[in-house]
This record gives sequence, structure tokens and C-alpha cells, in this order.
Amino acid sequence: GVWRQTRALLFKNCLIKCRTKKSSVQEVLFPLFFLFWLILMSMMHPHRKYGEVANTNLGTLDTSMLVNFVIGYTPPTRMAREIMKKVAFDNFEDGIITEEYLSEEELQEASAFKRSNFVGVVFNDAMSYQLRFPDSVAMSSIYMESR
Repeated sequence: GVWRQTRALLFKNCLIKCRTKKSSVQEVLFPLFFLFWLILMSMMHPHRKYGEVANTNLGTLDTSMLVNFVIGYTPPTRMAREIMKKVAFDNFEDGIITEEYLSEEELQEASAFKRSNFVGVVFNDAMSYQLRFPDSVAMSSIYMESR
């Protein structure tokens, strides 16, 4: 039954490997060569570790650049509204104009009309978001590793 078929298959594979020594050697050596190459490349370009930056007072923010500045956000959830309210009024005296949009498509249409003074915020969940600038997307994350 099964044992006889398995034994015949193993015997067939051993015969094939013995008859094609060149390809069998290549199957073993190529992965080892690439592994050696990757290790060598990682040793030539080690990861950089950056030290801590001390807390410093950066001074006051020039709010003249933020006149008529609009931040659009989607989806309009309770958490997103609270975050955007905090952004708009806690840090600036006059407040920044915030607009909520029902979908990301509406947000993109609005950014097409308000090119110079519009930034979109797309909330993925309560802890992550994406910034949408006209003609580009910036991910919100901190890169700690080298390329």
C-alpha cells in the first residue's frame, strides 16, 4: 500500500538526484551563496542607532501661516471628532477650521478644490491615521530601522 509507494517514490528521487549531480549541487549551493551574500551585505551596512534628543523649548509657533488653514477628516466618528476638536482649539487661539467628510472620496474631491491650505486626515482606527496632502500620501509612523 502506502509504504510501498512511498519507498518507490524515494528510490526514484534518489536515482534522479544521483543522475543529475550538477543540478543537485546547484540546489544546495545557490541558497548558501545567497545567504552568505545577504550576511555580507548586512555587515557592510549596519543599522544605525540614534541617541536620545534632549527636550528643548522650540519657542512659539508662527500662526500667521495657519490663517484659513483647513483640516478635513474622515470617517466622522466620535473619537475622530474629539481628536480634531483637541487639535483645532487646544493648541491655537483662533482655532483651525476642521471639516468632516463621510468618505475618503469626498475628502479627495475637497482637497482638489482647496489645494494650498488643505490637509486631509484619514483615521484607520482610534490609534492610526494617514495624512493626505494634495498629490501625495504620508504615513504616520516612526522608522527605527535602516533601509
